[in-house]
This record gives sequence, C-alpha cells and structure tokens, in this order.
Amino acid sequence: MLKSYFRIFDEVGTDEAGRGCLAGPVTAAALILPKNFKNGILNDSKLLSENKRKGLRPILEEEAICFGVAHVYSEKIDEINILNASILAMHKAINELKVEPKFIIVDGNRFKAYRNVAFECIVKGDSKYMSIAAASVLAKTYRDDYMERLHEEFPMYNWKKNKGYPTKEHREAIREYGITKYHRKSFRLLPEQLTLNL
Repeated sequence: MLKSYFRIFDEVGTDEAGRGCLAGPVTAAALILPKNFKNGILNDSKLLSENKRKGLRPILEEEAICFGVAHVYSEKIDEINILNASILAMHKAINELKVEPKFIIVDGNRFKAYRNVAFECIVKGDSKYMSIAAASVLAKTYRDDYMERLHEEFPMYNWKKNKGYPTKEHREAIREYGITKYHRKSFRLLPEQLTLNL
C-alpha cells in the first residue's frame, strides 16, 4: 500500500521515464497531490498495465493540485549525459507547476537542488509514496504518447510497441536501417560495437 509522505503542504513528487531507452526523450513529471488523495490502483508505473496507466492519468490530472510534464530530447541527452538530462527534465517539470513547491521528493538516489527548495531522494520511491508513483504514471504515459507519434514517422523501429527501449527487435532495425535523428548517439546502440562510426 502506497503512503502519503507529507512533511509539508505543497510537497512535490517527481519521477522520470525513458532513461534506459536508445531513442526518444527522457520525460519527467512533477505533481502536488492533495493531502486526502487516495487511489487503490496507483502504484509504480512499471507495475501497472498500459490500460491502468492510461486510466489513472485523467484521474491524477484532475485531482492533483497541479502537475507538470517535460521532455529532454536526444541531442541534449548526448550533450550532458542521461543522468543530468533526467534531472534537467525533473527541474523542467517542476517549473511547470502553478504552485511554488516547499519540499521535493524524488525517485532514485541522485538529484540536484532546485532553486533553494529542500528535497529528499528515495530509492524505489515510486513503489512507496503516492506522489512519486503518480509522477511515474504521468511521465510514462506522456512519453509513450510521444513515442507513438514518432512511430508514424519511422514505423520500421516499432516504437509504438517498444517505446525506444533496447529490445531485440529495435536493435535489429538499427542494424538494418541505421539510426535516426531521435536515437541517442552517446548510447551503445548495438551490442557488438562500443561506438558508432557517424
């Protein structure tokens, strides 16, 4: 059962999706839930079916005090590395909030201070605290939507299904068709090569 964290009112939960992908953005969400928020389905987005995530999203958007979602794209990921890009995406998502945060809880063990707001990193926070789990659902569903739009442009990679993750099918398509402008060139895109000759 997920808990409310609440040290303070206007506490923000934030999480990202797409960190391990070979293509597409890393996407983060941040939101503030009301203190009385309850939901029996909400959990870490990785533990929920696609249908459950999609069903939760409008509920979270409607019941949250406020929320923000932000993408950081492959060019920036290649420039600053995936960890820094993930943190940047979370900062950008927090920037979208209509309420100034008083405290931030972050999934994982790495974060950089956002302005002068106090924060706490929580390993596996998306399976412990509602606001982080809710952020994980928003980040995942918004990123999935984005990858499904990219699929229309490059259907041979089947991003509609694999969402840019390093599946065997995705890597076989890279081997056959090469890379796109959406691929992360700083990542090891094929197992047998350490670098790509671009």
